[in-house]
Amino acid sequence: MEDIKNYTLEELNKFLKGYPSFYAHQVFNWIYKKRIEDFDLMTDISKQARDFLRDNFYFPKLKLLKRLISKDRTEKFLFKLNDNSKIETVLIPEGKRNTLCISTQVGCKFRCRFCLSGLDGFKRNLSVAEIINQYLEVDDYIKPSHITNIVYMGVGEPLDNFINVIKSIKILKSPYGSYFGKKKICLSTCGIIPQIKKLLSLNLEVKLSLSLHCSDSNKRSKLMPINKKYPLKELIKVAKEFANRDRFPVTFEYILIKDFNCNREEAVHLAKLIKGINCKVNIIVYNESKYFSWQAPSICDIQVFKDTLKKNKVFFTFRKSRGDDILAGCGQLRAEFKKEISQI
Repeated sequence: MEDIKNYTLEELNKFLKGYPSFYAHQVFNWIYKKRIEDFDLMTDISKQARDFLRDNFYFPKLKLLKRLISKDRTEKFLFKLNDNSKIETVLIPEGKRNTLCISTQVGCKFRCRFCLSGLDGFKRNLSVAEIINQYLEVDDYIKPSHITNIVYMGVGEPLDNFINVIKSIKILKSPYGSYFGKKKICLSTCGIIPQIKKLLSLNLEVKLSLSLHCSDSNKRSKLMPINKKYPLKELIKVAKEFANRDRFPVTFEYILIKDFNCNREEAVHLAKLIKGINCKVNIIVYNESKYFSWQAPSICDIQVFKDTLKKNKVFFTFRKSRGDDILAGCGQLRAEFKKEISQI
């Protein structure tokens, strides 16, 4: 038996072959719209079908170990999985918008030199159901409010768990399911170019966020080892293709690190690098950690960088750090339950 939430609508329809074709739609409606996880209560399908489903599927839950609430109302949920692995999920409220930051892996194999999530290495991919259950369970916790946006930006590299992530998106976007519309789901990646191209071919109408963080390829390799395999020049090329094809602006995430990537020259170089791409730059101040030697830039450095981008007509947003007092900010996830690690 397995969690029925591992199945997309198409897969469930095939599994229910021999029953009326609308049964899969009805089951999706019960699970994702009505939030019913009891086959006996799904009264618009036959008893035989309900018995068949009960014999093959069940509804496991993530175990909530800890729920922390920041002074800025950001929330972090620590969940335990069936194999005792742990993941974190972050809720970011802002006005009428509630954005859920979902994890896709236990750990991360890419070891970006500013992010705590990869310091313990990689354990495994999350299943489709483990990804979906983060959304369903947090959405239940925050009732009567509800989640309006999903970002795949938690622990792990989403495009390294490509099949399960894509299936979860199809479930979340299904009109018979939770039905997240255009621009409501965003995928973040450190830059796995072949998978970005695959994503592009699927026409899922999701937004793409690329972890850039440097405009110089050599410096980016020091910060993000993946740049050695998938160089910055090629990443920019596929970003342009994605923006042109999907007609959604690509977001370039850019963490400002003191004495490394946030002077006037870096900003000018960045403007030249992304010129002609339908995009925005999301500026984030580095969250300091005892495990890394990097430091956050001064207010003056930040202002110079912003002014230079503005002068060069780069559209950017300055993202205020959220949830850093509960270690829920960018690069801070997995900080509370990792093994003993040596400082890099």
